[in-house]
Amino acid sequence: MSEELAAALRAEYAAIWAYGPIGVRLRGAAVDAARQAEAAHRSRRDALVLQLAAGGGTVPTGQAGYALPFPVTDQASALRLAVEIEERTGAYWRAALPVTTGAERSRVLAALTDCAVRATRWRRTAGMTPVTVAFPGRPG
Repeated sequence: MSEELAAALRAEYAAIWAYGPIGVRLRGAAVDAARQAEAAHRSRRDALVLQLAAGGGTVPTGQAGYALPFPVTDQASALRLAVEIEERTGAYWRAALPVTTGAERSRVLAALTDCAVRATRWRRTAGMTPVTVAFPGRPG
């Protein structure tokens, strides 16, 4: 099992947890988008747990809770956190690219792409500019 994939799994656990505080502060269509985002992260987590378990070794588990980088008190801060969560999770998937090949690499790239697209959608919903970033998952 690669440490990069284990780190991506831990990032997925954190993303799933973060969508709880995010979702309760959103309104309208953003609530549905948050539910879909959480479902996508859950699906990716489940697939990665199965993949890592099949490869042997100890599969990392999620924590009971996670520290948020800032308080989520309203829709604006919830949207800001959604962007940050997708960017951070994407960075872990990007880090896994160099250590993967074949179908596994395709899955990792799909995960990075999904996070980048979702971050772009959250930026657009929040009215942030720029809406896109040049190299998703790359440290700033």
